[in-house]
Amino acid sequence: MSGERIHQFILKPWLIIACLMIGFSLGLIQPAIGMALGVVGDIYVNLLKMIVLPFMVSAIIFSLHRLFHDGGASRIAGRVVLTFAGFSMAAAVIGVLTLSLAQPGSKLSETTLTSFGRIVGSDLSSTDTSMNLYGADISQLQDKSLEEVVLSLIPSNIFEALAKGETLQVLIFCLLFGMALGHVPSRISDSLSQTLETIYHTCQTLMRWLSLPLPIVLVCMSASQIADAGVEPLLAMANFVLAFAAASVIFLASAVVVVWKRSNASLSETLNALREPFALAVATSSSVTCMPAMIESLVKQLRFAKAQVELLVPLSVSMLRVGPILYYACATLFIAQLYGRSLSAQELSLLLAVSVLAGFASAGMTGLVTLSLTSIACGYLGLPYEAVLILFLAIDPICDILRTSVLVIGNTAAVAMICPRPLKI
Repeated sequence: MSGERIHQFILKPWLIIACLMIGFSLGLIQPAIGMALGVVGDIYVNLLKMIVLPFMVSAIIFSLHRLFHDGGASRIAGRVVLTFAGFSMAAAVIGVLTLSLAQPGSKLSETTLTSFGRIVGSDLSSTDTSMNLYGADISQLQDKSLEEVVLSLIPSNIFEALAKGETLQVLIFCLLFGMALGHVPSRISDSLSQTLETIYHTCQTLMRWLSLPLPIVLVCMSASQIADAGVEPLLAMANFVLAFAAASVIFLASAVVVVWKRSNASLSETLNALREPFALAVATSSSVTCMPAMIESLVKQLRFAKAQVELLVPLSVSMLRVGPILYYACATLFIAQLYGRSLSAQELSLLLAVSVLAGFASAGMTGLVTLSLTSIACGYLGLPYEAVLILFLAIDPICDILRTSVLVIGNTAAVAMICPRPLKI
């Protein structure tokens, strides 16, 4: 079996679910062994986090450099920025509104809340918690003003931010540096761009290697968590899956309408054009795999300009992360509901902004690394996330399909919004 087939086999949803079931069974039958296996998951998560920053830095700067140095890209740069910002904020708003209406984390039984409390190490009905995130006391995070939060996003020393793993500070630097690099003459900047491209593809290779032991890691992580907490908390996640699915459907319907109106095609023609990329998104849970189908549907079936589509599709898949943004907003608000935290208007505004930034930070990431970035938004709101990571991981085969579908169809709509309307036939 070739390396590519092995990689595809390892990431099959049924295999992930099977490994989780094996781990759950092991944790219930042999809790002592399950607890001992927890160190395997800790090592694996640290290895993934090791790759996050170099991957993000290279992907964002390289993509922006390509945008600004492309022959026709400079003419649409403003539309790209506005469209990406608008779609990103729309995803966050839809997530927050859907979870606020559905309240999936507020209708749980007392037994389930007690089980959740054992996982995070505190009573969910309490406003206090002893859990620390990123070495800071959560009560201190909750007392930060909006001005202090905004100031904390601006790095005074990029090397210090890199050393401390301050993801959002590094993201801000990458966005500014990438735009500036795009205005440097090609004869000077091309060498750096090639270096960044090399780093980007090297990190991709590392992530591919690290995906190989994923089935074993899932068994160890799930066995450890179930040995510690039991199975009942997982049942509560069904509420979250339904709420996230509802938010995804709303965004997908909105994206289809955008493509329909921009393409000058009929609704049936639009749906037929989007059928292949949507089917690939559901089948593969890989937005990169869907790029050829996205380009073909926009160019051949909906008649958008080929040159711009071929530039914008890869750029949008890399940087317009509407699927993860929608997920981060939903997951963070769900955790807040579990703790009985009613977020103020200022906190909701902060949640929207940080979800968008975390989405940009997920550029090029997949799987467990994408999930872990939920901790960014949770950290700024004083909510623990890493302790309940296994709960979100258990339902991720379903959520990953939804995230990828939203990303693929949403990015197709964004490209249609940026490109000139095709002529009517």
